[in-house]
Amino acid sequence: MANHSEVAYTTADGNDYVAHEQTYEGFIKLVKYGTSAVIVILILMAIFLI
Repeated sequence: MANHSEVAYTTADGNDYVAHEQTYEGFIKLVKYGTSAVIVILILMAIFLI
């Protein structure tokens, strides 16, 4: 039987944590700016469409 005591993703070859962190930071920026853009659009709609 296989030994399953180690978690595979921590010992696998080819894990690129630097690229993972860059992708995560990019995602967080996208969410922040996207949320801000939606809020601005909603405020402008409330002002000009009423």
